[in-house]
Amino acid sequence: MSTPQLPGLQLEAPRVLGMILAGGEGRRLAPLTADRTKAAVPFAGRYRIIDIVLSNFVNSGLVRVKVLTQYKSASLEEHIARTWRMSVILDDFIETIPAQQRTGKSWFKGSVDAIYQTKHVIVDEAPDTVCVFGADHVYKMDLRQMIASHTAVDADCTVAVIPVPREKAHAFGCVQMDQDGRLLGFIEKPTDPPPMPGRPDMSLVSMGNYVFNASALLDEMEIDARDESSTHDFGRDLVPAMHIAGRRMNLYDFSNNRVPGETEQARGYWLDVGTIDAYWDAHMDLLSIRPNFNLYNKRWPIRTGPSHDPPAKFVFRDEASARVGIATDSLVANGTIISGGRIHRCVLSRRVRINSFSEVEESVLFDEVSIGRYARVRKAIIDKGAVIPAGAEIGYDLERDRRRFHVSEGGVVVVPKNAQVEAP
Repeated sequence: MSTPQLPGLQLEAPRVLGMILAGGEGRRLAPLTADRTKAAVPFAGRYRIIDIVLSNFVNSGLVRVKVLTQYKSASLEEHIARTWRMSVILDDFIETIPAQQRTGKSWFKGSVDAIYQTKHVIVDEAPDTVCVFGADHVYKMDLRQMIASHTAVDADCTVAVIPVPREKAHAFGCVQMDQDGRLLGFIEKPTDPPPMPGRPDMSLVSMGNYVFNASALLDEMEIDARDESSTHDFGRDLVPAMHIAGRRMNLYDFSNNRVPGETEQARGYWLDVGTIDAYWDAHMDLLSIRPNFNLYNKRWPIRTGPSHDPPAKFVFRDEASARVGIATDSLVANGTIISGGRIHRCVLSRRVRINSFSEVEESVLFDEVSIGRYARVRKAIIDKGAVIPAGAEIGYDLERDRRRFHVSEGGVVVVPKNAQVEAP
């Protein structure tokens, strides 16, 4: 007896495999990336940057994900192994794949080569669709909507795009379109970004997130691997080559993506935290009354591992001597003790110690940072384990700070990991 088929009923959802590119060195984030890969840099007091894209996948119901690592990846691999444990009985997984020289005696030579060297995962998993995403941007996306756009037009490749001011678009891969909105091509980091039709002050840029038909991706990677002139990069080489070859290309406008529980203000928010100033800006946004990136949306949480640290503690209230433990407009993680010091517009990670009479403003402090008595810190990022001694000042004399630390173009002072700052 045959089983009746109901019109429009899809009995099996397409098999989707996520592949996240997390091997980047992150030179523009130095010295935060001196001992860790960019995707492993702490974010918002208790997360890693990688947690953002992984949360987008998991919240979208996509739980078969490989994370490709390369540069100083130990802390990233440990974090994923200990935090992102999926259901074994359902064959779900989030796993890392370090560079292994599977196709020759070289490490990953580019984003395409990273996927090509790990193509055995695609062959073994036999997905219909492969999502290739970056690991180092701050945004929320329901990936199901992008995949739906991809399958609706039977595309070989779908590129997530977003409008950005034209003067900033030179740092990204840009999309060329004619006046009727037809795709003309892709240009990687152009000196003169092409304007959007009808919006001459804006350019359409690639987010570095792609959805591929699995068989098309495998075929195009083979062609790219044989091309000695290729830099083996998705934005610079493979995606433009697919367009030139006549593959079915699709653009997905990220500004139309709707995430459950998010406000209209937050829709389309996307930030590349690839520089110290952008990283600092992202944290200052978190402290807004209505941030663009909302950590408190229960319907779309940013996920990470549990903490066994005790609650944050605020002690001393001696108004006469100004010895008051107080925090305003700040995020304070578990295990932190604010002992008679003051912080304003700060993000404090776990087990930070703020000692009496100290003042810290507009700063990001990583795990186990200690701020000594009477110290003053302003507009700084202080890496894990650094000790700021009593009476020290950071962020008040940038010329002096430049002789000791890295200072960004925007005037953000970065104190490196485990630094023992000299007493004044």
